[in-house]
Amino acid sequence: MKLILAIVKPFKLDAVREALIASGVEAMTASEVKGFGRQKGQTEIYRGAEYEVNFLPKVRLEIIVDDEQVDAACTAIRESAITEKIGDGKIFVLNVEEAIRIRTGETGSAAL
Repeated sequence: MKLILAIVKPFKLDAVREALIASGVEAMTASEVKGFGRQKGQTEIYRGAEYEVNFLPKVRLEIIVDDEQVDAACTAIRESAITEKIGDGKIFVLNVEEAIRIRTGETGSAAL
């Protein structure tokens, strides 16, 4: 099993969710987060005053899939989240040692 962590722009969340469902992913968790990378924030104007926003809003997705679903899920995320502009986000894939469904006690892939 693998944990896919993806950081994407907030307005791309629905497109990514639909692409993941179409690729066979059955569940995911989304969290609103703030961060910065190469874009280093941005300058905005509010009521005539200019100010710098150092942390930009993003959405963090956490998806656990079987090993054979990783490529399809990552492709779905990338193709649906891309704007070809700086700040599109990142995808990380990590190993998951065990999963346990609390309600039934199922383990491994059955718990997904």
